[in-house]
Amino acid sequence: MRKGTLRVFAMAAALAFALAGVAYSADVIKVGHLADLTGATGEVGKPYAQGVQDYKDWVNAHGGINGKKIDMPMFDYAYDKNKAVNQYKKYKEEGVVAIQGWGSGDTEALSATTGSDKIPYISASYSAHLTDPKKSPYNFFCAADYTTALRAGLKYLKDNWKEKRAPKVVFIYPNVPYGIAPIKGGKEYAKELGFEVLSDEIVDLKAIEANSQMLSVKNKGADFGWIGGTTNSAAVIIKDAKKLGLKTKFFVNIWGADETTPKLAAGAEEGVLVMAGSPVYGDKVPGMKQLMEITKNQPQVTHYIRGYTSMMVLTEALKRADKKGKITGVSVKDALESLKDFDTQGLTPSKITFSATDHRPHTTVNILEFKKGKMVPVKRIDLPRKAEWLGL
Repeated sequence: MRKGTLRVFAMAAALAFALAGVAYSADVIKVGHLADLTGATGEVGKPYAQGVQDYKDWVNAHGGINGKKIDMPMFDYAYDKNKAVNQYKKYKEEGVVAIQGWGSGDTEALSATTGSDKIPYISASYSAHLTDPKKSPYNFFCAADYTTALRAGLKYLKDNWKEKRAPKVVFIYPNVPYGIAPIKGGKEYAKELGFEVLSDEIVDLKAIEANSQMLSVKNKGADFGWIGGTTNSAAVIIKDAKKLGLKTKFFVNIWGADETTPKLAAGAEEGVLVMAGSPVYGDKVPGMKQLMEITKNQPQVTHYIRGYTSMMVLTEALKRADKKGKITGVSVKDALESLKDFDTQGLTPSKITFSATDHRPHTTVNILEFKKGKMVPVKRIDLPRKAEWLGL
């Protein structure tokens, strides 16, 4: 009798343990997070990733997703797409319902796979071709795409051009998917606006000098120069341009400049335009109060704000999916595509809207200009959501 009782007790205990595991699993939402902390884009990847994690931590500390905690361990793939692919496989095995990704390398390497696996991939790769659900059904991001940002800069420059001749523009970028992404659409729009488009200049993301490229830009007589790198390479370009006496006015993509640029560029950044996807830290927008509380009033770069906002948008989708039933990759995608004029409390230039036929979050860009070491707002550009621009 005693042995039988013990066996029954052991079975009951095992069942209770198993059920406890099921209950625990039901109270946790698994999400992946691929980041570049130490690779070629680590200078901007690290603050972005911190913003993602900080917002997740805030959500978990304030009730989670309708009572469920988000389990989102971060993996530094160091901008090595092979490492990203391998980690993705592990995330898939763990049953994640979505992934916060990072750059063009990992995002494009995984786009087809996440689509077939039906796992939403919310990244910081703002390549326009990822906005077409027919080609990339499970890709999302929360800033204007690179081409839209480039078009906004071109429009602003042309609107303020005073001379009768055509303005000359040169495109300076790294020969990687991230740098190449907006060039075709940008050149087409530049010609449409009446720019003379000069031959390209290639500057690597890890460049420590750009003298030959800037001499070439000087000899071409470029009025304007688009920089499609990240903060370190952009600062190299700007410094060498100043050293060589260029009069070219530069406009920089979303990752090419931030609050660290004055230190990196040593004053050469004065007058440079930035195509921004957020306000700057401390701006008087409704969402800034909570963000500043989370960061304990320690100033953060704009990339942090975009990471924070990306997780805010995913959190909203998780809440909507959970209210409708079981959270799966498909239900999270459907929830993201249900977002219409989602209010980020001013932390993006415009409200977020996705649909089943268009994954462009918005087509608005905040143009900032460096003045006396600070990024100052000069113009908000709202471009039309043209059907022919989807994916280009």
